[in-house]
Amino acid sequence: MDNSATTPVRKEVVEEMLPYMTENFGNPSSIYEIGKISKHAIDKARKKVADALGSEENEIYFTSGGTESDNWAIKGIAFANRSKGKHIITSSIEHHAVLHTCAWLEGQGFEVTYLPVDKYGIVSPEEVKKAIRDDTILISIMLANNEIGTIQPVEEIGKIAKESRIYFHTDAVQAIGHVPIDVNKMNIDLLSLSGHKFEGPKGCGALYIQKGTKIDTFLHGGAQERKRRAGTENVPAIVGLGKAIELATAEIEESNKTLLELRGRLVKGLLKIPKAHLNGHPTKRLANNVNITFEYIEGESLLLLLNAKGIFASTGSACNSFSLEPSHVLTACGVPHEIVHGSLRLSLGRMNSEQDVDRVLEAVPEIVQKLRNMSPLTPKEYRTS
Repeated sequence: MDNSATTPVRKEVVEEMLPYMTENFGNPSSIYEIGKISKHAIDKARKKVADALGSEENEIYFTSGGTESDNWAIKGIAFANRSKGKHIITSSIEHHAVLHTCAWLEGQGFEVTYLPVDKYGIVSPEEVKKAIRDDTILISIMLANNEIGTIQPVEEIGKIAKESRIYFHTDAVQAIGHVPIDVNKMNIDLLSLSGHKFEGPKGCGALYIQKGTKIDTFLHGGAQERKRRAGTENVPAIVGLGKAIELATAEIEESNKTLLELRGRLVKGLLKIPKAHLNGHPTKRLANNVNITFEYIEGESLLLLLNAKGIFASTGSACNSFSLEPSHVLTACGVPHEIVHGSLRLSLGRMNSEQDVDRVLEAVPEIVQKLRNMSPLTPKEYRTS
C-alpha cells in the first residue's frame, strides 16, 4: 500500500529490458553494429517519453531519476540566467529534491520565495503572480504532491509564468500515469519524471527541456544526450522507462477508474474511526492517494504494527522516512503540531485489490485503538481499556 514510494516493474517492461542486458549490450556511443542497436533503442524510448508528454523527441533528456532531473532543472536555469536575475519562486510543500536544491542556491547568492498553500495543499495562482519580481527567473511548482496527492493548477501557473517570460518547471514524478500531461497546453518549460513511480526501473528518469530554454549542462564529460548530460547511458533502464511510460499513459483513464473506486472504499472506511481526518483535497488529488491523520497516536508505531501484519505503508515521503521531523507538507497545510505525527499515507497501485483494501480496513482501526489505549494523551472517551 505504498506505491507512491515505488512500484514493482511490470512483466512487459522487464521483457523489453532483458535483451539489452545480454546480447544487445553495446555502448550506444560506439559506431559498430551492437552500439547502433543500443542507440536505436534509446531513440525509440525517447520517442515514447515525448509522446507521453506531448513534446518533441529532442526535448527529452535521460537522467538517473527525479532528484537529478529536479537538480538539473533548477540549478541549470539559475546559473544560466543569473545575469537576468537571482530570484526563484517555489512552494512550501515541494519534494526535498526541490526544496534542498533551492536552499543550496540561497547559499550561492540566489533568493527564493517559498509560497504558502491552503488547507488542502493547493498553491494559489494569484499568490504566484504576486510573488513575481523583475529579477524572477524561475517558478518551480510540482504537478502533484507526493504525500497528500493534491494536484496543483499547473496550467494556470504555467500561463502566468509564460506571460511574464519566466521559466516554469514542474516536478511531475508522482503524476505520470495518473494525470494526462501535455507540456505545451500546460505551458511547461521543464518537467521532471522518474521511472520507478510508474512500474519502470529504479535509477532512471528524464527531464523535458523545451527547445530554446537557456540552461547549463549539469554533468560534464562525454557527448551523451546531445552534449548536455555526460555519462554512458543506462540502456536497459532507459528502454524500460520508455515501455513503462507508454503503458502507464495509455491506461490512465481505465486505471484511475479502478483506483478511484478503491480509494473511495478506503477513505470511507478509515474516516469511520473517531478523530480521523483526511489530508489534502477531497477530489483534486491523485486517484491512488489516501492520507489520513489519526489523533492521539504516533504514525511510526502504526507503520510498525501494520508491517507486522504484512501491510506496507508510510507516513509521508519514503525519501524522508528516517527523519523524526514532522511532515513539512502537513505542517504547511496547517495540521496542528500535536497531531501531525499521527499521519498515514496509503498509495494504491495496479496490483491492489478490494481484498487488500478490506485487509487494511480490518487492521487499521484495531491498531489505532490499541495505540490510543497505550497513550497517556488519549481522552477517556476514546479508550476501550
